[in-house]
Amino acid sequence: QVQLVESGGGLVQAGGSLRLSCAASGLTFSKYAMGWFRQAPGKEREFVVAISWSGGSTNYADSVKGRFVISRDNAKNTVYLQMNSLKPEDTAVYSCAAELYGAIIGGTYKYWGQGTQVTVSS
Repeated sequence: QVQLVESGGGLVQAGGSLRLSCAASGLTFSKYAMGWFRQAPGKEREFVVAISWSGGSTNYADSVKGRFVISRDNAKNTVYLQMNSLKPEDTAVYSCAAELYGAIIGGTYKYWGQGTQVTVSS
């Protein structure tokens, strides 16, 4: 079965950096668009960034543009999220998601990981 496993979360001070990873198995990774989403306590889940199946296109939420960078390594079945200049408002559970040849703008995702906690202290 399809599994998405996130890692790399933790506690960091404002202005710091973290790199999240999402390892996929049970699917042909190179055919899947991948997205990162986050959910803060008491708030709805929000879109962060997506990357096309080829890696040639990306789409960022305005709130993270210029600070976060998504990348993928199809040989390792892994998508990464490099988060720089972190702010306390970035605190959330970050989850990755996968969709077969999915759209990176307004797309829906079939497969989801369990998430990893990111906490940014002020």
